[in-house]
Amino acid sequence: MAILRHPTSFQIAVIKAALFLLCLLPAVQLALGAYRDTLGANPVEAITHASGEWTLRFLLITLTVTPLRRATGLHWLLRLRRMLGLFAFAYGVAHLFTYLWLDQFFDWMAIALDILKRPFITVGFAALVLMLPLALTSNAFSIRRLGGRRWQSLHRSVYGIAILGVVHYWWLVKADVLAPAVYALLLAALLGVRAWWREQERRRQLAAALPARVPRGKVIPLVPK
Repeated sequence: MAILRHPTSFQIAVIKAALFLLCLLPAVQLALGAYRDTLGANPVEAITHASGEWTLRFLLITLTVTPLRRATGLHWLLRLRRMLGLFAFAYGVAHLFTYLWLDQFFDWMAIALDILKRPFITVGFAALVLMLPLALTSNAFSIRRLGGRRWQSLHRSVYGIAILGVVHYWWLVKADVLAPAVYALLLAALLGVRAWWREQERRRQLAAALPARVPRGKVIPLVPK
């Protein structure tokens, strides 16, 4: 238990290596499926859907790190968040290039018309574009260059990106919305707990500031008149 609470640098490196291999596993399975021709009648569609769904899964897993760290007290979990976010971006890029290459064969006119005509593609493309600056600034140099507050403000856009990802998936499936509904509920829970934390923090700040504003000896009614 002490190892989990306070792992050494070597143990963190081992955990990161294991996590890296786990994150690669879906890509390896898809590659083996394509090689063995076991992806079904439409392998391009299978790869496109799987890579897109794993993008959304990694986004949600990334958003789960902070609640899990606060619930368990395992602060070192934050050191895994960057890798998870970068894997979300990597699977998103794979999702896009599967569409551009294997589905549309880089027919840019057809792609442009597709983006304009089919809203779920527009939303998905917008989500990936918004992920790009997060991926590019997921390093210590960018944190120093931008400053902690500006960097955090930029990376809070991951909440909007996750929402766009759920909308993209929902509009894609149209009728059978069970899977995107599950992702939507998970995302709502993750965003809801953050909203609750912010409200609790706001109340604590108000409570801390109140004694300084109230004259000494004045009684504050608990119930407004």
